[in-house]
Amino acid sequence: VKPYAQIGFTPKALATDPEPYTFLFNATNTYNVIFTGWSHVPTSWQKWGELVYQWVKHEVELRGKAEVDSWYWEVWNEPNIGYWNGTEQQYFTLYDYAVANVRRALPTARVGGPEVAGGPGGDWLGLFLDHTINGTNNATGGEGAPLDFISFHAKGSPRYVNATDSEPGHLQMNVSASLQNVRDAFTLISSYPSQKDKPVVIGEDDPDGCAACVSDAYGYRNGLIYPSYTAVAFSRDLDLAMRYNINLEGTLTWAFEFQNTSYYDGFRVLATNQIDKPIMNVFRMFGKLTGERLLANSTGQLTLDAVLADSVRGEPDVGVLAAFNQTENKLAVMVWNYHDDALPKLDAQITLDVSGLGSHWQGCESANLTHYRIGPTHSNSYTRWLAMGSPQNPSTAQTAELKAAGMLQTLENPRNVRVEGGKVEVGFALPIHAISLLVLEEE
Repeated sequence: VKPYAQIGFTPKALATDPEPYTFLFNATNTYNVIFTGWSHVPTSWQKWGELVYQWVKHEVELRGKAEVDSWYWEVWNEPNIGYWNGTEQQYFTLYDYAVANVRRALPTARVGGPEVAGGPGGDWLGLFLDHTINGTNNATGGEGAPLDFISFHAKGSPRYVNATDSEPGHLQMNVSASLQNVRDAFTLISSYPSQKDKPVVIGEDDPDGCAACVSDAYGYRNGLIYPSYTAVAFSRDLDLAMRYNINLEGTLTWAFEFQNTSYYDGFRVLATNQIDKPIMNVFRMFGKLTGERLLANSTGQLTLDAVLADSVRGEPDVGVLAAFNQTENKLAVMVWNYHDDALPKLDAQITLDVSGLGSHWQGCESANLTHYRIGPTHSNSYTRWLAMGSPQNPSTAQTAELKAAGMLQTLENPRNVRVEGGKVEVGFALPIHAISLLVLEEE
């Protein structure tokens, strides 16, 4: 894990329109109230550049060149919407001065952008790439601007569906909205031959667009639908990268930390009062998928094009993502059971067939299986908290129990499974919105 440093925003002393500068925001406010003086163009590009230089210089002095060299430095946040009260050309100037001064402090620093909202953000991403390739650099007067990675944001679009005669009112996610953002950005990037091998970072990849807002449409954040959505979205990001021959460096969730708020307050966070939510555990699972991606198919997995077009509104998406680490001789397989609707559905009956192990585990007759699970009663601090009666002042013992429940847990004790002819077969039931990670290691 490395810092992804966002260079922004405008200090009050440098803002062209500084008042009002601070704002008061609560979970039900109109979002636009936040766009105050900090979002305005600096009065001096030279002073802006000097500020950036001093920041990076400070980090190098504090942490050392080698450490800061490993960081990602990106300029601003979503300049194509209200976060930037300037023009596209003014943003390019902002970028040029920021990057020039990052490199003045650390010539080998990794820099990128533009962190636009909505995939390519209309024409923003294309115009930005044009500028970095052959535009006039406003800071140096030269041609183009340094760009080590390309970044953009992708968001889903959840909603609350009112009750009907046949169906109760419920939350409904929309993973296709996010994937369409990714597809559109990848399509644009792949149209630039000079940029086709450049690392790409999805700087925000989330089910919705407002981490600090609370509504019925955002009611997914405490429970299982959030991690299962993330498994579907992130795995399809990889599929889209393969389709468009994109060098996908990484994708990030965008979650905040809120101090002095209630337990399970409904904000988009990974933990609540130092207790990990279920969403944290899908990242722990992803962290165990190391090595090379393997070919993996599921008879219950929807096609990429089907999810792009219609999200997951009919049959559930029972999907799979697998990797093999040759160094550790370890196979990891993630399986999820996802649907956009937060409604009860039947468990998926899974039979996991693994073949081809003979070429790696010659003569192996048994393997050790560790089966991790995120589900109603595993790796789920939220259901444990509800079972306690939703305490807002949990005791020391309850807090310890909740913290333990928030960690990644196994469905069963590790056990041996038989390997026959280089093949392993494992069966299990997978509830809706649950995720399993099965790790096989040679005995």
